[in-house]
Amino acid sequence: MRNLVQRQNQKQASLDQIEADITKDNVCPNLAKTATNLVMGVGDPDAEIVFIGEAPGKNEDLKGEPFVGAAGKFLDEMLAGVELSRDKVYITNIVKYRPPNNRDPLPDEKKAFWPYLVRQINIIQPKIIVTLGRHSMEYFLPDRKITQIHGQPKRISFDDIKIVILPLYHPAAALYNGGLRETLVEDFNQIPKIINLINERTT
Repeated sequence: MRNLVQRQNQKQASLDQIEADITKDNVCPNLAKTATNLVMGVGDPDAEIVFIGEAPGKNEDLKGEPFVGAAGKFLDEMLAGVELSRDKVYITNIVKYRPPNNRDPLPDEKKAFWPYLVRQINIIQPKIIVTLGRHSMEYFLPDRKITQIHGQPKRISFDDIKIVILPLYHPAAALYNGGLRETLVEDFNQIPKIINLINERTT
């Protein structure tokens, strides 16, 4: 138990350093200028599952935490449905500042933040990355369409490690679309089964 806490503390310190580096490196100064907070991530720094969205919205920007608005509540419900909670997983976005008026993040903004996301993943070393929406999916699975591959786990080589990517629709998109909501919940409910399969293969 002590080793686990030690490891979590070490990983959290490394994640905090990334946050300091983003500020020091002056990443996306135009976004930083209009944002209230830099929104890094929340959860277990030693998690098996990392959820990656696109960028903070208004509520996230104000609180400094990802997925705390309506989409976040829906995400919490789905986590509870598979007996998980925020403190057992890690949640972040590609872009760490809120784009003005909640517009989609621009390609240059995603590109600027990408190296910092890679560092986050390398520190946490999850077994599965769940991408929420097409913006985060396209970086791991380029040239794929989310309408065609949602809910289908893909094993890829990522920065010298093998990792499973599970592309899902973004909770915000599913909030106002009953059919999409049903699909997302169904896809989401596969997560424990996928984790069990990964664990079986690695033991």
